[in-house]
Amino acid sequence: MKVARPQEKLLTPAEVAAMFRVDPKTVTRWAKAGKLSSIRTLGGHRRYREAEIDALLKQSSVSAG
Repeated sequence: MKVARPQEKLLTPAEVAAMFRVDPKTVTRWAKAGKLSSIRTLGGHRRYREAEIDALLKQSSVSAG
């Protein structure tokens, strides 16, 4: 019997932007530059993995502090 894995939480560019206190267009530029990996929805919108964003936030707070 297979156990269903909980679905990974995905964040919108606006949600990521709020976490980093930047404009959503900045988040899109980061993704285009390869600084963030994004997933495309069927409608072509970008979504970001919450776990990856959390790790980047922790990393940036360590380097900024």
